[in-house]
Amino acid sequence: MRLVIIGGGISGLSLAYFLLERKPSLDIVILEAGKKAGGKIWTDKAEGFLCEGGVNGFLDNRPKTLELLAKLGLIPLRSNDNARKRYIFSDGKLHRLPESPVSFFSSDLLSFYGRLRILWEIFVPKSTPDDETLADFARRRLGKEAYEKLIDPMASGIYAGDPENMSLKSCFRRIYELEQKYGSLIKAMMKLQKEAKKTGNKVGPGPGGVLTSFYDGMELIISLLKNFLGERLKTNARVVSVDKEGEDYVIYISDGKSIKSEALVLAIPAYEASEMVKILDNNLSATLNEIFYPAVSVVCLGYKRSKIRHPLDGFGFLIPNREGKKILGTLWDSSVFPNRAPDGYVLLRTMLGGARMSGLALQDEDKQINMVMNELKGIMKIDAQPDFTKVYIHQKGIPQYSSGHERRLGAIDKSTDKFKKFYITGNAYRGIGVNDCIENSFKLAERIIEENP
Repeated sequence: MRLVIIGGGISGLSLAYFLLERKPSLDIVILEAGKKAGGKIWTDKAEGFLCEGGVNGFLDNRPKTLELLAKLGLIPLRSNDNARKRYIFSDGKLHRLPESPVSFFSSDLLSFYGRLRILWEIFVPKSTPDDETLADFARRRLGKEAYEKLIDPMASGIYAGDPENMSLKSCFRRIYELEQKYGSLIKAMMKLQKEAKKTGNKVGPGPGGVLTSFYDGMELIISLLKNFLGERLKTNARVVSVDKEGEDYVIYISDGKSIKSEALVLAIPAYEASEMVKILDNNLSATLNEIFYPAVSVVCLGYKRSKIRHPLDGFGFLIPNREGKKILGTLWDSSVFPNRAPDGYVLLRTMLGGARMSGLALQDEDKQINMVMNELKGIMKIDAQPDFTKVYIHQKGIPQYSSGHERRLGAIDKSTDKFKKFYITGNAYRGIGVNDCIENSFKLAERIIEENP
């Protein structure tokens, strides 16, 4: 059977790997529009600095990712202890994020009333709205202050999103399920801690795991997958549209050529898939087009260590929207992983744009660099000129799982089910992270093999 995968990001490449692992006889072709594969996994090395233009790492808590790395012979690099120290910029200064009940009560990040309000969460009845936003959930369970100072910056850091529109159920499903099961997050934590003592396994309301990458950056996994797939991967092959012709799919490429295939997988961003399937299914195209991708940029600044007075003893910081800043946050990359900056230098990686301030990420690079420098001057007291600058602009960055996301997924599944051997995957649907993409590719490979013995 011939199977064409459109999209050479981590979803498409890992899907091809899992399929060939199970069934080496498959005739697989991967079509990637760009000159290089990898999608949002993009490592850049310049002047001794190692910059991640997109994905910065993954959590080492998902078996399928770790299994894939082992098969590829990749040695993961766990972040150091600095990564456990995270900061929130609030009320004009950096506050270390509390990591334990004792540090929570001693922290001045939240007011005394704000801390009491969180404790009151145990008495808040659970709600059963159809699709509650993250903001509504956080205010209801934890209070306004905790939402603004804790939950809001977390949403910006993970999704570059606006919690007022983000679907709790789709973005943080485990939190939703814990409330439904236990009626309270505090009650859930108490129950989970009891289970942990019995089993010896760490459990909690969050995803867990340690931030992990590779010594030479995230693109290493893409390189090894490319080597495995060889000539099956075709770059500079931009697909214009797809259609059905009898039992086969016809894939039309921008150079005027076309390819026929018995099976087809779209492993590309939803907005690209929307354009591609207009002829095949206009309703599917319209549903895919509902998924919003705000612009996001990554601004990397390198400094001589002596120019920065701050100890940089942590992962970095995030900024609540209430602070009125233009940046979303800054990661102290060279404090978290080795080989990110030359000896005697440091690398700071700042995020701009997102759902609330998308336009800022579309300005020219010099404006973005100056904007970041001005913000860091006020937050970290850095008044020196950087020795290295690099900007990565993603005009369509991270897909947003806004209210109604589950309905959209249902409509997409209903549309694709009408066609035989037609599948859609990627980070726009059921998880935005590298781990999600790899796990979903594994599940899809199992399904394809099962349906096409």
